[in-house]
Amino acid sequence: MIRRMLPLVAGLFVMVEALIRTGAIAHLSETLHAAVAQSVAKTAWSAGIATALADNIANNLPVGLVAGSVAASDHLPTQVVGAMLIGVDLGPNLSVTGSLATILWLVALRREGLNLTAWRFLRLGLLVMPPALLAAQAAAIW
Repeated sequence: MIRRMLPLVAGLFVMVEALIRTGAIAHLSETLHAAVAQSVAKTAWSAGIATALADNIANNLPVGLVAGSVAASDHLPTQVVGAMLIGVDLGPNLSVTGSLATILWLVALRREGLNLTAWRFLRLGLLVMPPALLAAQAAAIW
């Protein structure tokens, strides 16, 4: 099992490095700074929600690395950084692909004879993740 996951994890790190080298991280940083100049609260809400959704497209490991790179390279307001961290932490609860830990847990559950489909996980994630994300974001931003 671990041998099958190593290429996935390595690929995620390669993806992040490609984003750095192509300038995508720098562009994201510039976009965040321009948005912060307009409104810190709106930027925090947008960054947190975008991060949470991105987790489910690209997995929270590379999204967390990207968010960490952006937060470390810039002097972003704490509300924006906090919102991005909340997005990285809560976003993966939406879908199976959101987190490597979820994938590993589902493999372990299947080994024990419990089968949780991706569709069922998504339905439950749609019920649980958005309210938790919004409540956590609200607490961090205000």
